[in-house]
Amino acid sequence: MVSMGAKRALAILCCIGIWEGWGCARPLGAGEPAETVKLWPGAAPLEIGEFEEEGEAPPNPKAKRMVKRLTNVTEPRIEFYPAPAETNTGTAVVVAPGGGYGILAYEHEGTMVIDWLNSIGVNGVLLKYRVPRRESEEQMMYEAPLADAQRAIRLVRSRAEDWGIEPNRIGMLGFSAGGHLTLAAGTNFDREMYEAVDEAEALSCRPDFCVPVYAAYLVKDGDGGGLPNEIRVTDEAPPMFFVHAGDDKHSAEGSARVYIELRRRGIPAELHVYATGGHGFGMMDGVGPVSSWPERCAEWMGVMGYLGGEEEDPGSDE
Repeated sequence: MVSMGAKRALAILCCIGIWEGWGCARPLGAGEPAETVKLWPGAAPLEIGEFEEEGEAPPNPKAKRMVKRLTNVTEPRIEFYPAPAETNTGTAVVVAPGGGYGILAYEHEGTMVIDWLNSIGVNGVLLKYRVPRRESEEQMMYEAPLADAQRAIRLVRSRAEDWGIEPNRIGMLGFSAGGHLTLAAGTNFDREMYEAVDEAEALSCRPDFCVPVYAAYLVKDGDGGGLPNEIRVTDEAPPMFFVHAGDDKHSAEGSARVYIELRRRGIPAELHVYATGGHGFGMMDGVGPVSSWPERCAEWMGVMGYLGGEEEDPGSDE
């Protein structure tokens, strides 16, 4: 007998196939969040410098694609967008937009991602982490955002009952710098970035799965084939799904290196490197085959049991 969860997952994946087959344009972005939660009850940790008021950053004249850009985020927060009740799988994903740790590309790497997640029955949590960089001789560019990410995952887990989500099915998905942040969160959950501020700190900050999309800052010239110090793949790392384009200025080699380290440890992982697509395509249509990555990701989530069904056994050829 097929379980109700499996039937729900199958229905969702069928809808994905129809969406892809018809070539429908993706929605422009989520509406208003059901709830917005400030990450920190007081001053945020690792805060340095002074910044102007939060707001829209002017377009980058050198960019190939015009995107909405948020900057001067000094009050980091999460925004909760529940999936429709009739298709809600109980899974939640924290979304980290990219932007070089300088801005947040919050539409095509943020609200449009939330809309897609909701369409497959997944609750979306948009993370607006601190930008621009809080960087000094003593502090790396990712450390304040990583504190925000750890806190965000704990807060989502602490609200699991209120928000109707499964506390053991909270993933994280990020783009570019947000992809780097996603990997940092997935490999540094044993490293406390801040002192406890309330009872939520008793909960784990480990994401249950990670989806790094064209993750940046993983490869440097002459690095000898290793990974940066902050990407610490261990036997406890969560399952991951990687997306990259072969012609990305931030080499796909970085995603491949993390994938290899995961597989060496027997951790489930899937890697998609498309021939073309460049950097920063996000949820945009019309970029070529790389635009189909959300459908591939949803299929993986279904296989892994994150869409309400049981995890599938891939079997063996032996």
